[in-house]
Amino acid sequence: MATISIPAGAAQLPGELTIPPKARGLVLFAHGSGSSRFSRRNQFVARALEQRGLATLLIDLLTPDEEAVDQHTAHLRFDIPLLANRLVAIVDWLKRQPQTQPLLVGLFGASTGGGAALMAAAARPDDVAAVVSRGGRPDLAGDALPTVAAPTLLIVGGDDTPVIAMNRDAMRRMRGQVSLEIVPGATHLFEEPGTLERVAMLAGDWFGQHLQAPARAP
Repeated sequence: MATISIPAGAAQLPGELTIPPKARGLVLFAHGSGSSRFSRRNQFVARALEQRGLATLLIDLLTPDEEAVDQHTAHLRFDIPLLANRLVAIVDWLKRQPQTQPLLVGLFGASTGGGAALMAAAARPDDVAAVVSRGGRPDLAGDALPTVAAPTLLIVGGDDTPVIAMNRDAMRRMRGQVSLEIVPGATHLFEEPGTLERVAMLAGDWFGQHLQAPARAP
């Protein structure tokens, strides 16, 4: 694991990049409102993906100063265009680095990060190969939804009734490949026994399928 800092406009965003040997794809995490790269749930999923041979990048989408302001105002965490633009800048950075440039990139968004991930995927259709949203708010991607080309998996807790409805509404607006998985007995944060493990398995299967690099011609 390497601690890195990625420029996004005038901001410098701290992150943790892990590249297993012979990595066959990279998953960039977009955490939810009020969370950070230290999110216990995202860290859990990241470790599970690494065991499947996928590189991971857990990164803060707000600077420390912005986080301090957001703790009082809570407005930046819902600024989906800002968060999506930061994700786009990170994707662009990954495509310029020798160690990550060859890897297909997937986005894993949680809560409001799900909307930001979909908006970023719409902005970079050639660079984002797959999206997974956990307890996400895809509805917050708004007019970007119909232009998302990346295969998308929406994972929602079975007891998270309002978010299930939001995800189903978003699906109806999407034209690309999209699937909905409802995890029985899970609430919004997937704190119930076995539910986060289920998320990690579903995400691993999805990214394993869609982040396979095409075979090179001899």
